[in-house]
Amino acid sequence: MQDDLRKAAFAGGCFWHVEADFRDIKGVVDTVVGYEGGTFPNPKYEDTHDGKTGHAETVEVTYDPRIVSYDKLLDAFWQMIDPTELNRQGPDKGSQYRSVIFYFDDEQKKAAEESKFRLGKSGKYEKPIVTEIMQASKFWSAEEYHQKYFEKHGLRQCRM
Repeated sequence: MQDDLRKAAFAGGCFWHVEADFRDIKGVVDTVVGYEGGTFPNPKYEDTHDGKTGHAETVEVTYDPRIVSYDKLLDAFWQMIDPTELNRQGPDKGSQYRSVIFYFDDEQKKAAEESKFRLGKSGKYEKPIVTEIMQASKFWSAEEYHQKYFEKHGLRQCRM
């Protein structure tokens, strides 16, 4: 990775949907879908689909901070998900579909916490924000057929 590029990671239900939305943001250089936040080593989809490994379907985003800020990525993420849903997004149910912001450093942690606080106080939602904010852990890339899935299949969305 070039020195001027940064990483961010987000989980919010079907990783195909979240990946496609991030790929549309100017300044996002690359995305990889995978699994993060669990304890099972080298998980595959069939290991994670029942939620027993503790992993969340996650998108690792490589971005150019000269073009898009981390705060803008956070703002975009909040628009992609329902942050009040615990262990689900749309039709996707289970802990593997929970919403999480994985931070890579103290600066990202602070920005994520402040962003979540502002959203909670905004009055936009009647229910509390349940999106987790966790330190990034080992990210396991998903199988190749999951990568850039919508682009490979000429699709745009997997949800309502």
